[in-house]
Amino acid sequence: MSVKRTPDVFFENLTDWPHPPQYLTDLPSVEGLRVHYIDTGEAGSERVFLCLHGQPTWSYLYRKMIPVFTASGARVVAPDLLGFGRSDKPVDAATYGFEFHRQMLLDLIDRLDLKNITLVMQDWGGLLGLTLPMARPSRITRLLVMNTTLATGTSPSRGFESWRAYCRANPDLQIGRLMQRSVPAMTQDEAAAYDAPFPDGSYKAGVRRFPEMVMTAPDMEGTDISKQAIEYLSTTWQGQSFMAIGMQDPVLGPKVMTTLRATIRGCPPPLEMAIGGHFLQEWGQPVAQAALAHWEDTK
Repeated sequence: MSVKRTPDVFFENLTDWPHPPQYLTDLPSVEGLRVHYIDTGEAGSERVFLCLHGQPTWSYLYRKMIPVFTASGARVVAPDLLGFGRSDKPVDAATYGFEFHRQMLLDLIDRLDLKNITLVMQDWGGLLGLTLPMARPSRITRLLVMNTTLATGTSPSRGFESWRAYCRANPDLQIGRLMQRSVPAMTQDEAAAYDAPFPDGSYKAGVRRFPEMVMTAPDMEGTDISKQAIEYLSTTWQGQSFMAIGMQDPVLGPKVMTTLRATIRGCPPPLEMAIGGHFLQEWGQPVAQAALAHWEDTK
C-alpha cells in the first residue's frame, strides 16, 4: 500500500496545541497503518471524552473544547482519522471506506481499553461515531452531538450537494482558506494548522474521498449499518446525550439536526449557537461548558 506520512516539521509550533503526539501501529483492521491520537487530562479518570473530527479537519479542531473537559477532571482522547492530521494517508482513494474507518475507531477503543466514554462528534465524526454505541454498549455511555447526521441512502441537504460538487471541482482543497471563510475570527496561524497535515495535494486522498462516501444512495457502503444505528439509538439506547447546533451551517444545519435529534432516545432540546457554523468546535468552549453543566459534570 502506498502511504503518505506528513513529516513532523509541519506540526512544529502550532498555536494553542501543546499536546505531544501518540501513535498506534497495531490496530488489527488497518494493516499496521500508523494512527495518531492525543491523550490528555487525568489518565485514571472515570470519564473519557473521545473526540471525533470530520472532513477536512483533524483533532486540532477540538483545541477549544479539550481544556474544558480536562478541567472537569476527565481524560480526553482525540484521534486523527486515517487520511487526516498526523495519521497515515493512503494514496489510493479506494482504501477509504465506511467500514475501514469505523472498524479503526472500534479497534482504537478496544486497544486503549476506553470505558465510560462520552462520544464527542461532528461531521464525519458523527456519521461514523453514531454507529459505535450499538457495537460497544458497555463502553459508550454519553453522546455530545454537533452538526452531523446518520446517512441512510438519501442526500442530507442541498447544501451537502453543493459541498460535494465544490470538492469535486477543487481536488487540491485549500483547507486553511476554507476554514477562515467558515470561521471569520480565525487567525492566520490557526488556518495554517489546518493546512499542516497536507504539504501538497498528493496527501489529500482522504479529503477528496469523504464527500463521495456519504451514503446518498441506498446501495452505498455504510447505509445498512447506519439504519441499524438509528433503530438502536431510538429504541435501545439508555445513555445520556447533549446536542448543540451551529445555526449558520448550510450543510448539516438546524433541519438536519432536528431530524437527527428525533432518532436519539431521550435527547434534550439542543443548544442553538446563533453565530456558529458547520465547524462548531471553533465555538466550542461554551458548547463544552453547557454539556458539562447539563450533566452536572464537575471535578
